[in-house]
Amino acid sequence: MSLTNRILLAMAAGILLGSGFEWLLASIDPSSRVAQFIEVGLVDGLFYVVGKIFIASLKLLVVPLVLVSLICGMTSLGNSGRMGAIAGRTLGLYVLTTGIAVTLGLVSASLIGPGYGLSVVADVAFEPKPVPPLIDVIINIFPSNPFSAMAQGEMLQVIVFALLVGFSITRAGEQGQRIAAWFRDMEAIVMKMVGVLIELAPWGVFALLVRLFATMGFDTIINLAAYFFTLAGILIVHALVIYPLILKTTTRLNPLVLLAKMRRVWAFAFSTASSAATLPVTLRTVEKRLGVPKSVAGFSIPLGATINMDGTAIMQGVATVFIAQVYGIDLGPTQLLMVILTATLASIGTAAVPGVGLITLSLVLQQAGLPVEGVALIIGVDRLLDMIRTAVNVTGDAMVSTVVAYREGQLDESIYYDPNADHDTHEGEPHSA
Repeated sequence: MSLTNRILLAMAAGILLGSGFEWLLASIDPSSRVAQFIEVGLVDGLFYVVGKIFIASLKLLVVPLVLVSLICGMTSLGNSGRMGAIAGRTLGLYVLTTGIAVTLGLVSASLIGPGYGLSVVADVAFEPKPVPPLIDVIINIFPSNPFSAMAQGEMLQVIVFALLVGFSITRAGEQGQRIAAWFRDMEAIVMKMVGVLIELAPWGVFALLVRLFATMGFDTIINLAAYFFTLAGILIVHALVIYPLILKTTTRLNPLVLLAKMRRVWAFAFSTASSAATLPVTLRTVEKRLGVPKSVAGFSIPLGATINMDGTAIMQGVATVFIAQVYGIDLGPTQLLMVILTATLASIGTAAVPGVGLITLSLVLQQAGLPVEGVALIIGVDRLLDMIRTAVNVTGDAMVSTVVAYREGQLDESIYYDPNADHDTHEGEPHSA
C-alpha cells in the first residue's frame, strides 16, 4: 500500500476508534476498570504520548528546514536579481488570497445566517490575550539575536536572517561558494530526516485522531451545526474552487493535478492542525511532485506557512457574522470593511500553530464593536475546524508557489504532470531547476 493510502487509512481508523471510545466512555460507569483503562491508559496515555512525540518530531525539523531551504533558494538565484520579483509576486498573491478569503466568509455567512434564531449559552470562559501594537509587530520581524529566534521558533525572524545569509553568500565569492555547498549538503540531510519521519506518519496520525475524537463528542458539533457546516463548506469552496480558479487564470496549468497531488499534505495538515508542523511535507511535495524549484519553493513555502492563513481569515469572517447574529447586532458597511481589513492583517500575523485563530479573532471582534466573550461560543468546535483550516492554508501555499514558479518561467511541467513524481519514495535531493 502506498504511503498516502496508509496515512488516509490511519486517519479513518483513528476517527472510528476514537468515536468508539467516546461512545463507550459515555455508556459505561466512569469509575469502572474498563473506563479507566480506556481513558487513562489509552486516550490520555499511549495515544497522547505517541501523538505528542509525532508533533514534536515534526516541529523539530521546521527551523532547520526553513533556514537551509531559504539559504539554498537564495544561493540558487545567484546574482540574477530575481528575488525581488519572486518576493513581490509571492507577497502580493498571499495578501490577495487572504482578502478574498475573509470577504468570502463575511458575504457567505451574511447570506446564510448561521446565528439567526440561535440561543447559545457559552459554558467556557475566554480571556483574550493583549494584542501587541502594529508598530511592535513590524519591529519584531527583524531579529536582534538569530539564535534566540531559532530557539523560540520566531519564524518571521528566522526567515529574515536566512534571507540575509543567503544574499550575503551570493556576494562573498569563493568563500561564499564553499558555504553554499555546505548548506546544499545540509539540505539533503534535513530532507532525508523528513523522509524518515514521513514513513512513520501513519502511526502519529492514528494516535492524534484517536485522542481527538475520543475527547470531543459529536453533541458539540450538533449544538453548533449551522456555524460548523457553514464554515466548513466555505473552507472547502475556497480550497477546491477559488484556488483552482486563481491557478487557471494566472497559468495554463490543470488545477486538478495540483489538488490530486496534495492528498498527503492534507492528511498531515488535518492531523496536526499546524501549518508549521506540516511545512516539511508541504515543501517536499511542492518541490518534488509539483516541479517548483527550490529557488521559489524555499522562499514561498516557509513564508506562506508563517503569513498565509486564508483558513483563519475565513473563520474570522464567519465567526464575526455568527457572533453578531447571535447577539442581535447588525453590522454596517463601515464595520464590515473594518472586519475585512483587520482580519486580513490579523491572519497574516497569525502564528502557524493550532488554535491561535481564536486569539486573533478577539482583535477582530474588538474592532467591529462586538462582545469578545462571543469567542467562547465557538471554542467547542474550533479544534476540528482548525484542522480543516490548516488544510486550506497549505493548499494556498502550494498554489501560490506554483503560480510564482510558472510566471518566473521556472516551473518544471514534466514533473507537474507526472503522476509518479516522488510517488511515495524518499530518495534523492529535492528537485532544483
